[in-house]
Amino acid sequence: MDIKNWSIEWGGRTLTFEVGRLALLTAQTVTARYGDTMVMATVMRSERRRDELDYFPLTVDFEEKLYAAGKIKGSRFIKREGRPSDESILNGRIIDRTIRPLFDDSIRNDVQVILTPLSVDGENDSALTGLLAASCALALSPIPWAGPVAGARIGRINGQLVLNATTSQLTESDLDLIVAGTPESLIMTEAGAKEVNEADMYAAMKWGLNELKPVIDLISKITAEIGKEKMDLTKKTTEVGEADKMREEVRRIAREYIADHADDVIFARPRMSRLERNDMIHEVEDAIKKIYTEKQIPEEFWPVALNSLKMMIGDAISKRILDKGQRLDNRSLTDIRPLNIDVDLLPRVHGSAMFMRGDTQVLSVVTLGSPGDVQTLDTMEEDGKKRYMHHYNDAPYTYGECGRVGSPGRRAIGHGALAERALEPVLPAEEDFPYAIRVVSEVLGSNGSSSMASTCGSTLSLMATGVPIKKPVAGIAMGLASDESGRFKVLTDLQDVEDGKGGMDFKIAGTIDGITAIQMDTKTRGLSLEIVEQTIKQAFEARKFILAEMSKVIATPRTELSKYAPRIVTIKIDPEKIRDVIGSGGKVINKIIEDTGVQIDIEQDGRVMVTSSDAAGLEKALKIINDITREIQAGEIFDGAVVRLEDFGAFVQLTPNKDGLVHVSEIAWTRTNRPADVLKLGDVVKVKVKEIDNLGRVNLTMKELLPKPEGWTPPPAFDRGDRGPRQGGFNGGRSGGFVKRDR
Repeated sequence: MDIKNWSIEWGGRTLTFEVGRLALLTAQTVTARYGDTMVMATVMRSERRRDELDYFPLTVDFEEKLYAAGKIKGSRFIKREGRPSDESILNGRIIDRTIRPLFDDSIRNDVQVILTPLSVDGENDSALTGLLAASCALALSPIPWAGPVAGARIGRINGQLVLNATTSQLTESDLDLIVAGTPESLIMTEAGAKEVNEADMYAAMKWGLNELKPVIDLISKITAEIGKEKMDLTKKTTEVGEADKMREEVRRIAREYIADHADDVIFARPRMSRLERNDMIHEVEDAIKKIYTEKQIPEEFWPVALNSLKMMIGDAISKRILDKGQRLDNRSLTDIRPLNIDVDLLPRVHGSAMFMRGDTQVLSVVTLGSPGDVQTLDTMEEDGKKRYMHHYNDAPYTYGECGRVGSPGRRAIGHGALAERALEPVLPAEEDFPYAIRVVSEVLGSNGSSSMASTCGSTLSLMATGVPIKKPVAGIAMGLASDESGRFKVLTDLQDVEDGKGGMDFKIAGTIDGITAIQMDTKTRGLSLEIVEQTIKQAFEARKFILAEMSKVIATPRTELSKYAPRIVTIKIDPEKIRDVIGSGGKVINKIIEDTGVQIDIEQDGRVMVTSSDAAGLEKALKIINDITREIQAGEIFDGAVVRLEDFGAFVQLTPNKDGLVHVSEIAWTRTNRPADVLKLGDVVKVKVKEIDNLGRVNLTMKELLPKPEGWTPPPAFDRGDRGPRQGGFNGGRSGGFVKRDR
């Protein structure tokens, strides 16, 4: 093996690229190590070109490996890694969105990039390390690619920007920003932030991009040393002549028809719905087919152009925007489509809201649960629990189509995670609002920026539910029309037909005071800093407008929860008494749950959270827990059941796990020979706590709660034989005093 490696110091740690040791049958394999996190990137291409496709067939997979983190899967029955976790899907999307724009989209050979984490140290992000490995592998491979690029994770602690903030540093940071590209251009970014203002966000992006230079220089150096000659994958090499000329002819005819008929077909009907726009595309398709028929072009060549018709129409729309500033629906560059906002659409759920912008319509529904309903995280890099969950669902009808219905795809998972991240900074603290919170956004129609619509819908539904979020959050997707000459125009409220070649999808969410989430991908070779700065400023004005419109429907969270939502009451107990509430093997807590129908969650600090939709059951459970954990005081009076009878006295249950002894002499003012003469098991009697001795045993009296008979005189004292051996008597052994039982 010819093993080579290269290293630099970057962000206070060593970054190392290695080739020649692992996976030697690929087009290129690179292992990147940052700290003790190692990720292997493999690149492969297929030999066969698939000209029947109308897209570049690139797949990027991030293969989560639990062994990398020293873990075994938590499932009792399945120990092998199975369906990709949301974390691994999101990591793969970060890398995909970074490398995809740098391929020639006319390539029709399958290209596959697989990222395999081999070691994860818990501090240095595997997604970032994988992105660097993928960039280096593609740069070295024979596959044509316009890299290299790099990526970095930027934090901000006490106002100071931190390069490649570690996991522990991010807990102190008010910013978690990933930038990917070059010092001159931004190709991909996403962020979570605690209301970071626009100027600071732009400054962090600019600073982060500049910090990428040492890595890009290193990859360029490695490429100069061992990089392979790039192949030409943009054309078929086995077919030349008339077939190629015919393919070019069908493309030319389609492009010319679209250019000549833009005014009377594409731009003839402003404010077209998505369905009307689909009809327009079919109209263009039929007209082009008619031309092909008239020119006697064989049908086998038609798909070369017809499969790319939407892209050609998108190019025409972008050109019109650049030339005349005219959008397809006649909006200005900064206009937002008409909004339709409503709350409380569904009668029995805990909260609901509908947010509609143009044809994009999202119904968001809130469900509140007990603390025990939180999601347990058990992935390669995540442990713990998640109390706020946002799930994004779409279906074929969402896009006006028929199709297969299945589990959420990668796009849906990514959109859901973005909206979730946007709301996290404004959620109430768990101590103040201990509910598990799930929001489901049903995307009922999509024509651009459904993820930002679900962000708005989530805010509205949470406020309608009565979740005390700190501030409303809204989001907007920004687009771009640009060409190779450098002309560009930034578009507010992107719709689908505007997201074509030379475009971007730059989503920004936040409150009136700052940004909480960002996600951007582009179909350019990168955005200039000028475009980035203008986009951030323009998005803020749009967000202010949307927040103002939302406030007209509901401005603040409701003060009362829905009557259908469960109630949680939190009490604090001595942590030493947690075991009393749980009982041996969970017997006590399970009995409470069975008898009252509540859910009980206990934290190590002594917080006990009782959840129920039934007020009576909630009150009963709280009383039981309070009785279990209370400190009994001398002089207190109880109604308790007789649970045990001995010759020397009767044991009475005071609380679910505490008994006291009524000595035979304390049953009545008159002499009682044996407790069984006047009491039987199960009798409920009124008792008073006479004393608690120095061993914590509770001594009770019944007679002091009864009227003293007239002329009463003390009965003769009991001798030792009346109450048996000392170890069984009142003053000896466990049975003679306070008894603590698990029931």
